[in-house]
Amino acid sequence: MSKVKDIKWKKNACVSELVDGFGGLGFQATELKKASECFVKMKREGAKIYLTFTSNMATSGLRGLFAQLIGLGMADVVVTTVGSIEEDIMKSLGEDFFIGNYHADDVALHEDGANRVGNLLIKNESYERFEAWMKSALERIYKKKCRHSGSELIREIGFMLKDESSILYQASKRGVPVFCPAITDGAFGFHLFMFQQDHPDFVVDTIKDFKDLIFSSTHDDKKGIIALGGGVSKHFAILGTLLNGGAEYAVYMTTAHYHSGSLSGATTQEAKSWGKIKDDADAVTVIGDVSVLFPTAIFAALDTLSEEGFLDGKIHS
Repeated sequence: MSKVKDIKWKKNACVSELVDGFGGLGFQATELKKASECFVKMKREGAKIYLTFTSNMATSGLRGLFAQLIGLGMADVVVTTVGSIEEDIMKSLGEDFFIGNYHADDVALHEDGANRVGNLLIKNESYERFEAWMKSALERIYKKKCRHSGSELIREIGFMLKDESSILYQASKRGVPVFCPAITDGAFGFHLFMFQQDHPDFVVDTIKDFKDLIFSSTHDDKKGIIALGGGVSKHFAILGTLLNGGAEYAVYMTTAHYHSGSLSGATTQEAKSWGKIKDDADAVTVIGDVSVLFPTAIFAALDTLSEEGFLDGKIHS
């Protein structure tokens, strides 16, 4: 049994030293230290890593970090929600998002053409430029063939982007599939619908995505899950690992709690009852804001992995 240890400030301490101190602090700090260690283990042991996150995280400045992790080989499969696809494209096209506040006058924002995501703002003009780009992109993709799975469609879009900080660009460049099981749940889906009105043979095959998810790993592969937030992105990934014997490593980070019985709040411990995570898996659930917790834990893990030579590719700053 470990002892509680005081954490103290030290001048010019690095993130790795801070996270190391979390180990003896207690509460969620200790869980965060375990999460960072689990990130290291899953990469060190050659696990196939499933990175899942919700769209609000791509709205934030985490988007560039996710792209960097893909470039460094820290994600073999990505699962997200459709807002991530939209907003990654918008940012790749040069659109800026803005920091507002949680207590803004939302009626005034609506009249001013600004849409609030927590304390972040996206202007209507960004969606308008996204719409114009999508029309052209879909025409180009359609000329190649009329039927695509969602991940195939996303891969083609990634090849069209030229932004090192883009999730889709890095994924397409490295051959990492990006699954979006609820691909019609947003502006992206509306543009797919509108395009199909003029091209009735245009089809996005979501069942093929499910097939590709199942075959993205095998029972023999070691599997690791990094689930940031909950909902469909989290469940799609852990369902894939369930069908292939369960994951050996898992880190969940969420603000949801288990009391409601929701998937978003379900812990790694609960996942063992379904076989989504192996009985003896190295697994940890951290409760709190991913925008704070994930960079802290992953930065410390990347320091270790970089020193040990386990990172792929070039680090883009």
